[in-house]
Amino acid sequence: MPRAAVPNRKETIIQAAGRVFARKGYAATRMIEVAEAASVGKGTIYEYFPSKEALFFAVFQAMMRNASETLAQAGSDGLHGPFPMRLKTLTDHIIQSWLGQLDMYALVMEFWSATASSPSRQRFKAVFQDGYQHLRTIVGDLIRAAQDSGEVALQIDSHKVAAALIGTWDALLLQAWLDPQFDALATSRSFLDVVLRGLSPAYGEMENNR
Repeated sequence: MPRAAVPNRKETIIQAAGRVFARKGYAATRMIEVAEAASVGKGTIYEYFPSKEALFFAVFQAMMRNASETLAQAGSDGLHGPFPMRLKTLTDHIIQSWLGQLDMYALVMEFWSATASSPSRQRFKAVFQDGYQHLRTIVGDLIRAAQDSGEVALQIDSHKVAAALIGTWDALLLQAWLDPQFDALATSRSFLDVVLRGLSPAYGEMENNR
């Protein structure tokens, strides 16, 4: 019989810490609470992480890695069909993925705060920069491919449009976190309809003829 997979204790601690940090905030979280949530001894945590800040940074890295993998998967899932469908699939996947774990979004605010006040703020900034660069590359490549196929106007700056779309996703999710009545998915779809009209070659020709 195949042996059952052995749980990765370090990952278990990181996941438990993420839940506790999201619920209580970084400042109020005690390492003993993380240990209890992970079903390990407090000393076991220090075998992997020398401090609470080191554990917090590991949670941040894990969340950024998961977000990157989610986007990459969404991009591969929506590779087929016309460009508007591909971009809508990608956008829906990202918004729905985050809405499904909105209770963890408080951590995002903690991470942003860490870029300004944490002793490791430069490390937090570097990971954010890499994450956003990766996002811009995936979305920008999707737009450039559509330009090559004639689905998007050639004069469009794909890098800038990608950056603006990512900023929109961030803003919509923040509003959804602040206001449970806010429909981020419906708002995203409405906004994307406007964006797609602006990206179309027909719209670009109209602008050039003015």
